[in-house]
Formats: sequence, C-alpha cells, structure tokens
Amino acid sequence: MSRIGAWLRGSAPAPSQTSSPAASQTDLRARETASLVDALIATSLIMNDDIDGAEERLRKGDSAFHLLGMGICTFMRSILGFEKSIMAETLSRLNDCETRSLSEMKKAQKEAEAAGKAEDRIYPPGSEYALVIAYANLMSAVVAVMNESLTEGLKGFYKLRKAFITLDGLVQAETAYLKRKGLHSDSSSDGTDTDLEFVDADEAHSGTQTPLDYGGHLTTGPDAAEKELSKLSLNSNDTSKLPSTKGSSEVFTTPADIFIHSGANMAYGVLLTLLTMVPPAFSRLLSIIGFRGDRERGLQLLWQSSGFNNVNGAVASLMLLSYYHGLLSAADILPFDNDSEKSTTVGYPKAKCIALLAQMRSRYPDSGLWRFEEGRVQANSKDLRGALEILKSNTESKMRQVTAINNFEMSMNSMFIHDYPDMRDNFLRCIELNDWSPTLYYYIAGCAELENYRNAFHSKAEESQIQLHKKKADELFRKGPTLAGKKRFLAKPMPFELFVVRKMQKWEERSKALGIDLVDAIGPSPSEEMTYLWNGMKKMQPSELEFSNKVLSWDRLTAPKEARKKIEAELDEEAVRNVCRAAVARSLGNIDEARELLDSVLAIDRLAFRGPTKDDYALPAANYEMAVLAWIEIQRPEVRRGDDKGDEEEWLREKTEECQAWLDKVANWGAFTLDARIGMRVQTGMDTVSWYKKQYGWASA
Repeated sequence: MSRIGAWLRGSAPAPSQTSSPAASQTDLRARETASLVDALIATSLIMNDDIDGAEERLRKGDSAFHLLGMGICTFMRSILGFEKSIMAETLSRLNDCETRSLSEMKKAQKEAEAAGKAEDRIYPPGSEYALVIAYANLMSAVVAVMNESLTEGLKGFYKLRKAFITLDGLVQAETAYLKRKGLHSDSSSDGTDTDLEFVDADEAHSGTQTPLDYGGHLTTGPDAAEKELSKLSLNSNDTSKLPSTKGSSEVFTTPADIFIHSGANMAYGVLLTLLTMVPPAFSRLLSIIGFRGDRERGLQLLWQSSGFNNVNGAVASLMLLSYYHGLLSAADILPFDNDSEKSTTVGYPKAKCIALLAQMRSRYPDSGLWRFEEGRVQANSKDLRGALEILKSNTESKMRQVTAINNFEMSMNSMFIHDYPDMRDNFLRCIELNDWSPTLYYYIAGCAELENYRNAFHSKAEESQIQLHKKKADELFRKGPTLAGKKRFLAKPMPFELFVVRKMQKWEERSKALGIDLVDAIGPSPSEEMTYLWNGMKKMQPSELEFSNKVLSWDRLTAPKEARKKIEAELDEEAVRNVCRAAVARSLGNIDEARELLDSVLAIDRLAFRGPTKDDYALPAANYEMAVLAWIEIQRPEVRRGDDKGDEEEWLREKTEECQAWLDKVANWGAFTLDARIGMRVQTGMDTVSWYKKQYGWASA
C-alpha cells in the first residue's frame, strides 16, 4: 500500500502550482486520482467481509468512484437477500452513480478536445468513467433480471448490452494501443501466461508501478497442491503458479489506467465467460440480439485481471474460483487430467487455482469467502468430510451472504455423504439465512427426513421414532409448495420450485389412488435424485457411491406390497432411478453396467414421459449420460470392448463424434423440467469436445 499512500499524499497541490490553469488542471487530476484510489481501497474491504466498514469509508467521499462503491455494497447485500427494499436502494444508488459518471465522462472529453493536442493515451479520455457506467449497468442488469417483472428484466438486458459494448470498446482500445507500441498480449490459448511481450517498442514506458506483489504460499504441482491445501501459509512469496504482471506493470502505470485495465478485463471476462454457460437454447436467443460468449477469451481476461492487487483483481479471482469450483464442478465432459496444462479454458488447472486461492487468503485474511473456496476444493477432490470440517469452522462471517453460501455448501455435502440429520438441519438453517428458495430448502429437508424415516422403518426401531420421522417428513414436504412462486425469474417461477410442486402433486395423487399416506407413496430416493441433479456423485468416494446404490434400492420403499408394485411399474419412476444408478455405476468405473441401465431408459417411448406430473427430464438426462460414457471411453482406452480394436485415431474420432451426437440430441431436445440445469452440463461438454477436436485437427468434423 506504500505506493497508494504516495498517490494519496501527492494529491494536495504545492503552493507554487496553484497560480496557473495548467497547475489547476494538474490539481484536479490529482484529486480525481486520490478519489479513485481511496474508493478502491474502501471497496476492497468488501472482499475482507467488512461491508459495513466499506460503506462507512465510502460515505466520506462524493466522487463517482465512491458512488460506485456504495452501489456495490448494496448490490452485494441484495444478490443473496432478494429483498425488494434493498434491490430498490441498489438501483437508486446505481442510477445516481451512472448520472454522475456520465457528466464526468463528458467533462473529461470536452477538456481533451479543448486541449487540442492529442495525447498518446491507452484509453480515450473519460474511460475511467465509462468503466464506472459499465459497472453500474452490469449490476443494474443483474438486479433487474432478479426482479419479478418481465418489463424490468427486459430493461436489464438493455443495460447488459450497453455494458457489453462499452467493455468491448475499452478492451479494443487497449489492444490497439499495445499494437501501436509494438506490444502484444502474450496470452496463451489456455490463459496461463498473462505477461506482456515487448516486441521492438518504439519508446520506453516509465512511471509509478502499481503494487502487484504476491504473498501466498504456493504449491508446486497438482498433487502437492492438494496435499498442502489445508496448510496454506500466509508468508511465502512463491509466485510461480500465478499470472505474471511484470509487463503489465510497465505499461499500465497510472491509477486510472490500472483501474481501467484490471476492471475492463474483469467485467468483460465475466460477461464472455458466463454467456458460454447458459443453456444452448437460451444461448441461441442471446446471440440473435448481439450477445456471444467466448470462454477462452473470457477466462484469459479474468486471469489477467486477477494479477492486480485491487478490488478488480479480487473480484476476478472470485469469479475464476467460482467458475472452476462451482460451475465446472457440475460438469462431466472435461479435458483429461494429463491435458490440464494446455486446457485451462475448458479444464481445471488445480495447482494454479490453489495458488490463486492462497494469495487471496493472504490478502484478505478475515474473509470467509476464500475459506469457503477451500472447502469446495476439498469437495472437488472427493474429500467431502474434509470439506465439511473446513466449512463448519467457517460458519460465522460479518457478511450474512457469506454465511449463507457457506451453509448451503455444508447442506449439499451433508446430502452427498448421506448424513441425513445434518442434511435436514443445515437445509432448515438455509431458510433462516437467505430467501433464495424456501420451497427447495423445505423439500430437501423433507428428503433427509424421509431417509431417516426409512432407516427407522427398516431397522424396526421403536414405533414412536418411526412415526416421529414420518410426521416430520410429511410436514416438511407439505410446507414447501405453500411458499412456491414467491420468487420468480423474468416473471416465471423458478425451475426447481416448479419441480418441487410437480413432485408433490404426483405423490399426493398417488397417495389418494393407492389409499396410503403421502410419505409412503414416495418412490425411489428423492435425496439421491437431488444428488444426481447437483452432480454429487462426482465428489463421492467409492464407499459413498456404494451407499447410494443401497439407498436407490426398491427395498427402501415403505409402501405395502401391492402399492409398491404399482409404484415400481411407473415408467418415469424407473427411468429416474436408473439414470441415478447409471451415474453411480460410471462413477465407480462400471461402464458396461451404466450403459445397460441407460439402454433400459432409452428404450422407453418418449410419450411415456408426457403429463403434468411426469419426470420428463429422465430421458434427455439418459441421452446426456450416454455422451459421458462415450467420453470416458475416449479417456480410458482400457475399457474398449474387443471389437473396438483397430486404428486408434480413427476409433477416437468415431467416439468423439458419438459423444458429440448425444450432446447435440439433448441440446435440440426442446423444453423439459430442469432443462437449464442439464443444459449447462451439455454446453460445457460441447465446448470440451470442440476443444478436443481442435487438438487433433478435426475442426471440420
């Protein structure tokens, strides 16, 4: 912070400077710089779980940068709380910020015109305010889309488009400047090297460098990284696994240029990356109105921004870790482990992510965000119990939002290891911590209590205990639908809430038709179904997977014999069960068993899944699972069947096309329950297959 302090101390004009217009202009720029740096320092407190401290400091300034910081504070409070009043306050603050920034941007542009002499700038005059406007538009768009109004949602997409155009313009201006100076961004195809390469630059660049030093304990490889994660030190200075910023610090020397470079790269990187994660059908719609994602470029920009020691770098780091540990962890068709060094854009660069995480922990030691990410690393390494240990020690944050996401992760991991009492209690606590979807929380808590009931029933526990769990499961299941529809996305009910309502309707109709209690009318484990939909099988140890197999047995049902036969005969119930069992089998390495189970689902006529209470997602999910099996065969030649021997490359190409064909089939399936959730896995798979084809030169395939 010493250089930042120097900027702040240097903001006051010397007496001799106040006598001329040029000096006054210098003073003005110094004050603007001081405001920018002060606002960035204040806003960065959010990343250390001190949102109150950030607001307190930001209130002392009145610049556009301080207004942006205040908008970010309320935005952070609103995105998980979903409270109407906070959303309204957020939009109000962001509107004020946009109005003020627009005025300042026009002022800067006029001053540049009046000066006459064109300066050799990296960015056009007023670009720092253009970036602030883009930030405000991005956050306004998110809040608008979260709103229950379709009209507000459409306004949000308009703001999103404005931000997209502005950010693209800033990045293009930067690229053009570097080209003029004989420089180019030497980002490799996987985003692992973000240094700038100097190629016969026509002039030297000097100036104060931004503080870009790293202080985290960095490991030396994937295996070492995994072993050392729980012992992250805050004192080491090994920077070998993080993006270099040496070249950047020689080009981007002023606080304004650093702010624009790190901020535009971060925000544009987020947009380009997220646009590639939307389901295929929605992606096509967005492309019509001018939105096209680019995962490779987006991730490169985020890695570049992550190298800067400011709030932009922190947010870029958070987005990278959220992408790799969150969105990508739900995917199955990913580059092979031995390709990790050349596939960062579609694969998981574990050592690099752990190095980045270590740096963020050292920079923001009081934040639970980074501890939460540590837990996700453990879970993705198939150490769910180790993950829970970390998360349980991270339950009290000064930011309620951090506590909420930490608790949700605990809830999921409890479900994955079949700890049903903890699963129930953790999901019920989710209801207390945030208002995202009480319907879903009550439903999954009910799933946990159902398993407690089934355990007690089949172990012939005391009747009082059996009835206690049965009654509680019934209460929790019935509570969820009464709260459904209160949270909406673009004026439509949330997909998981529709899923819950349809499930309950199905069970209630069956309960009446068979003359049994609702809890006894439930079919194959809905807990395991939820585990599949959140891809928990990917994080399980073999013993946990074997437990899932037992839980998916028809013998777990509590319905009388005749009623049970009728439940087992329902085709969509059998399909859901077999899709889950197939995912367990492939996770255990039993490819032939998985294929046999999926073939039984694919043999079912599509018409059997039509109806208001049918689980229609099972059939497209089975098609997706077939794509996963084809990809596993590509990864593991030893699983090839005898008749598959022959020319290896030709076989690989055929299998790749098979995988692609299954994915294309799901992508073009049309609407079905939870199509967005499965569509995200499909989209990631398609990106991976496309990357793989390029590696082999099969681009025309």
